[in-house]
Amino acid sequence: MNKKADLILSSNAVFTGKEDHPIKASIAIANKKIIAIGTKEEMKAYADENTKTYDFKDQLITPGFHDFHLHIMQGCVFLNSVNLFDARSEAEAVKMVQEFADSKPDEPWIIGYMWDAGYWDPQNLPTRHSLDQVLPDRPAILFHAEMHYAWVNSKALELANIDKYTKNPEYGEIEKDVNGETTGILYENATSLVTNISHTFTEEQQEKMFENFLAHAASVGVTAVNDMYAPFQDSIEEYKFFKKFEDKDELSLRLYLWPELNGDIEYAKQLRKEYQSDRLRVSGLKQFIDGVVTSRTAYMLEPYADAPETRGETTFSQETYNTWVTEADKEGFAVRFHAIGDGAIRMALDAFEEAQNKNGKRDSRNAIEHVEVIHPDDIGRFNELGVIASMQPDHFAMSERGVYTDRIGKEREKYVFIINTLQKTGAKLAFGTDFPVDILDPMLQIYRAVTRIDNSGKDVWHPHERITLSEALKAYTAGPAYGTFTENEFGTLEVGKIADIAVLDRNLFDIPAEQIKDAQTVLTILDGQVIYEKDSHLKK
Repeated sequence: MNKKADLILSSNAVFTGKEDHPIKASIAIANKKIIAIGTKEEMKAYADENTKTYDFKDQLITPGFHDFHLHIMQGCVFLNSVNLFDARSEAEAVKMVQEFADSKPDEPWIIGYMWDAGYWDPQNLPTRHSLDQVLPDRPAILFHAEMHYAWVNSKALELANIDKYTKNPEYGEIEKDVNGETTGILYENATSLVTNISHTFTEEQQEKMFENFLAHAASVGVTAVNDMYAPFQDSIEEYKFFKKFEDKDELSLRLYLWPELNGDIEYAKQLRKEYQSDRLRVSGLKQFIDGVVTSRTAYMLEPYADAPETRGETTFSQETYNTWVTEADKEGFAVRFHAIGDGAIRMALDAFEEAQNKNGKRDSRNAIEHVEVIHPDDIGRFNELGVIASMQPDHFAMSERGVYTDRIGKEREKYVFIINTLQKTGAKLAFGTDFPVDILDPMLQIYRAVTRIDNSGKDVWHPHERITLSEALKAYTAGPAYGTFTENEFGTLEVGKIADIAVLDRNLFDIPAEQIKDAQTVLTILDGQVIYEKDSHLKK
């Protein structure tokens, strides 16, 4: 006698992740797991009066989306901040900030994101003076679209005790003008001088923001995320906070934690032991090698085309990375490096290779984050060393293409975001958003990977680097499951696997590629339970 299902989902378009195209199928779910997949007729044997039956007709059923790279608490703040991505001048950005500030009279700090002077006319970086005109007494911190530098006003500098005499922190810069006065731009670790005081929230505020984030994630079909170490966060306090939600049974997504790789391996082992549940788990360690291209802090093998005096810089030395990775590898940790420039990517690969040489080869599943500009000699090393390419395809359309190309020059531009080339050479792909650097909705990343349409909205940036829709969906489901060593539980729709599922309002395989970004989630399931439903498709 068949076990009875809690839920049965049916559609003419089910993307299991085992095939390259959707199939017509019904899925029976009981006790968190998929217990059967077959025809509607076959699934009737699993139904009784308590079974909830859904019919999605031609809407696409997929495995739940798994965001392989984001920053949760910063993202929580983002959802309650001013988004400046549409600003096309410094004055326009200031006006948006003023309107937001007027709408939030009780907020002590004005926090914003997503401005990019590459889209402005003129393309000059902003200064504190324009913000001072509208916010003379309220502090403001506004993060550049890539999150590696910030624009602040004089009040923020005053509260952070930053003036013309303040020295730069390690791997950071307080920009100053020709007279030595602060401009209001803070690079890399210098931003933490302000975030240390701007990002202080009460527990009640944090809970409300996190609840908002969980609801938002469910509404875009995201059932798992990887929270990556970043200098601006207090990881340990955040982990304790997440644990409170888990203990209350209110953690409605799987949260894979990647604390800092910093040489303190005993503490990392303690954290791994402490957080090891189905919903909250330390999966490995993460560190930065470089910054980003637009601020010329990404580390290059050769000087920047438009600034020959610099190649960018690294947070630590090759020797330090080698030591830390070898030690972490010996203790069974996966390691992930933020590496954007070709020099940084090579350093990451060298560190992974050194660990293999010292400890022997194992199924380590290390990853490089972003992989924006790569030297051709290093492409094949991803497959050779078993390194995952963790990428966010929409990032190449977030930066103004002309500015990006000016920075690196025409020759290196040939090797920007080479998603398809990496895949063809055997590298495993895993996609994410880097939220709040980009929005949490997976559709934008999938659309960009499939079309390669650049920021102009018309031109295709290296058409040979497009991948298929099936490959993009797998990179957002099975790829991250592999990257967290959970491919036997998640990432595809198969009998015996846990039922983490998303349903979209259209079959992505049946629409023009440019419409992919408009698709919306209508149902999200985690552990066999409906956690989001837009419109009722329940038949009984």
